[in-house]
Amino acid sequence: MAKMNCWEFKKCGRETGGSKCVELGVCPAASTTKAGGIHGGVNGGRSCWAISGTFCGGKVQGTFAQKIFNCMECDFYKSTIADEGRTLLPSREIINLLRA
Repeated sequence: MAKMNCWEFKKCGRETGGSKCVELGVCPAASTTKAGGIHGGVNGGRSCWAISGTFCGGKVQGTFAQKIFNCMECDFYKSTIADEGRTLLPSREIINLLRA
């Protein structure tokens, strides 16, 4: 079974071809190809907390350091931790992969 990406879980419509992408733009979590495959997601769909500039809550969330505490309260973040368990990559490793 395919793993759910953040835009599917949150039903935000900010993925490529989504219901709100023309009006509001595509979220960096949906378009960051360097994060593709992390935790089984499409692009940054299962590592959104480590991607700068995501649009959660209807506004730009900023850098990892600025947003991680909000992300830690997110149902999707908690769901991903539960799904991945001990295989969840630390955020620092994800950020390093994005920089490469």
